[in-house]
Amino acid sequence: MSFYRIKGKGNLEGQVRISGNKNAALACLYATILTDEAVVLGNVPEIEDVKVTLEILRRIGRKVTRLSPDRYRIEGTDLRNDVPKDLAALVRGSILLAGAFVARRTDLLLPPPGGDVIGLRRLDSHFSALMQLGAVCAVNDDSTLSFHSERLEGRNIFLEEASVTATENAIMACSLAEGLTTIYNAACEPHVQDLCHMLSAMGCQIQGIGSNLLSVSGCSKLSGCEFDIGFDYMEAGSFIGLAGATGGEIQLDNVDIGQLGIISGGFEKLGIHFTACGESSIIVPRNQSRVIRRSVDGRTIKIDDAPWPGFPTDVLSIVTVAATQMNGMVLIHEKMFESRMYFVDYLIRMGANIIQCDPHRIIVAGNTELVASPLISPDVRAGMALVVAALCANGESEIQNAYQIERGYENLQSKLRGIGAEISRFD
Repeated sequence: MSFYRIKGKGNLEGQVRISGNKNAALACLYATILTDEAVVLGNVPEIEDVKVTLEILRRIGRKVTRLSPDRYRIEGTDLRNDVPKDLAALVRGSILLAGAFVARRTDLLLPPPGGDVIGLRRLDSHFSALMQLGAVCAVNDDSTLSFHSERLEGRNIFLEEASVTATENAIMACSLAEGLTTIYNAACEPHVQDLCHMLSAMGCQIQGIGSNLLSVSGCSKLSGCEFDIGFDYMEAGSFIGLAGATGGEIQLDNVDIGQLGIISGGFEKLGIHFTACGESSIIVPRNQSRVIRRSVDGRTIKIDDAPWPGFPTDVLSIVTVAATQMNGMVLIHEKMFESRMYFVDYLIRMGANIIQCDPHRIIVAGNTELVASPLISPDVRAGMALVVAALCANGESEIQNAYQIERGYENLQSKLRGIGAEISRFD
């Protein structure tokens, strides 16, 4: 099993270029199935989940050409439904094959999607959305998922939860449906917006992009396009937290400052601030207050997650580690996934003062010295949080299961070395 060896308490300073959004890249890659024409995608991160997705596309008949390190052309008129089960089971994003295949009126058999084990991640909203359009969906006795469609008819779709991937499946399916589809309670995260903008470039008319109410006019055919993936605000949030937790000074490039507003609010509660330096860069300075704010009535402040434009659940693990290094106390409430916070057992082992109230809530008392410890990455975001913890700790930590972290972070070792971190990777 691959692992990182990290020496903490280093002086971290420098610049980091933020990569393309992982979740947007996966959705847009699967959306290339919707057309037989060539689609060129730029700012695609070189991460494990993208590599698996590209191989899935090759195996179902798409021709994938790498034009540059972050730019790909995907094309092909052949669409095979023999999806490689071993690959599809590796990434949760493989569930997006459902919307694309349903849209193309091609039967699909999928294994249960893989991905992070951070709680119950239901498929009900996916099935409901596709079935409302006219698709037939079923869970088979062997737990595989089957999808069939002959005619898709636009209508009002009501999502019982603002699920990102359920929204993306619905958007892809209704892009080639007959008539107008209105999606209520749609997710509106930046990666959903990226998918909508890409489909608009392919000829689909979508109104309400960035809101919870989407109107999609179905097309008989979608064309090819060129589209650049937006920046990964989860990676940006990870490095903001890293800089604040370690007391470093880091400039982040290739960011959309407008999308960092809600993230800045969460970090400001911990005494971590950043400022813009140019149109697409921010800097997290060294001279931070490092004092956790209290509420207006003097009580312990709370940081909680919510669907966009709320504070992103994917950044909450980083906030937890950063809070251990600040002065004060904070209640962190993970509302969306009941298993995300279990990684704090590792932080407690390292010396963090954390009380786990229940699966969703923890109280962090900051200003604690962390001590190096053997660690195991349970998922992408918790793994990155453990990397930050190791960089804060006295001594040398080993983090097993580096592959999990690399599913979501591009060139992590070189980026960390570029700002002065002592990190090595071993297989």
